[in-house]
Amino acid sequence: MSHSHRSSIFFAIISSLVFCALFMTACGAQTPTSTQQNSAATKPLQNVSIGLGYNPDIQFAPFYVALSKGYYRDAGLNVTLNNGIVTDLFGTMATGKNTFVFGGGDEMLTAVNQDKGLQVIDTATIYQEYPVSLIVPADSSIKTLADLKGHTIGVPGPYGATYNGFLALLSSAHLTLKDVKVQYVNFNQVSALLTHKVDAVVGYSNNEPLELQDAGMSVRTFDVSKYVPLVSNGIVTTDTTYQNQQQMVKSFVQATLRGVNEVIANPDEAVTISQNYIPALNTTQAKQILQATLPVYEGNGKLGYNDAASWQATEQFLVNQKIISAPIQNLSQYYTNAMVS
Repeated sequence: MSHSHRSSIFFAIISSLVFCALFMTACGAQTPTSTQQNSAATKPLQNVSIGLGYNPDIQFAPFYVALSKGYYRDAGLNVTLNNGIVTDLFGTMATGKNTFVFGGGDEMLTAVNQDKGLQVIDTATIYQEYPVSLIVPADSSIKTLADLKGHTIGVPGPYGATYNGFLALLSSAHLTLKDVKVQYVNFNQVSALLTHKVDAVVGYSNNEPLELQDAGMSVRTFDVSKYVPLVSNGIVTTDTTYQNQQQMVKSFVQATLRGVNEVIANPDEAVTISQNYIPALNTTQAKQILQATLPVYEGNGKLGYNDAASWQATEQFLVNQKIISAPIQNLSQYYTNAMVS
């Protein structure tokens, strides 16, 4: 394009702008006063935080996306993500460290059973499927869960979602811990199976199976979500926060669900964004993990939905396994869909 042609375009634009300004003035168009502009620009954001209960990880991509794309800011919130493994995640809300926590429904009911003073509510279940699987080599003689009898199973330890998922799978096959040999392998499930120290391992469906396949071992999985509908990770807050700040809670939930939607629509971009929050992220591995996590977010398509039947099944499982001492009274008070709709 010639210099003279660029100049003529520039002149035409300037002329149009001048004309528009004159036209608005002639018509008495109102423009915001400086006071109005300043008040809009300086409206303070409300500080809130969420405890993620683990180190920075690609599984938290919806939060990273919502933060990076300004969804929380648009909702009037200044959000802090608190990482780190803590022994009492739900208790961090009572002490004021976190406004919300990202915790499993099974873990939440266990905490409520242990601490009768803990009043909390799940405002949106982000993991619509329980993301735990029992994993065996593709050529294993374990073809059904009933075949686990007498075999050695590697689990991280007697705690958390992997252990609950393991118990749920045993229960669905009418087996108990006495029917199998349990070996605690910490979080070294991959090496334990690769070196044949165990016959099967329990891990996260969006993680260990991928690592094993990358290491050259073809595997088969038994996904907990296909056998027992346990409630997994959701956005939990205290009853006090929920009752007194419903608009804030809904704003946070809706902004996070925007993040979930964005991750589902653009997983590659979500990985790129997550690099800003996760030190030394292996993007190739992260893309694989995120692809495997998308069905966990989506479930049957109702993002964030709390399913009453799943909560009842989770409670029944916890009682049967003696993880909680008795059924939770008024179970429905511990979850809501009012923030999701």
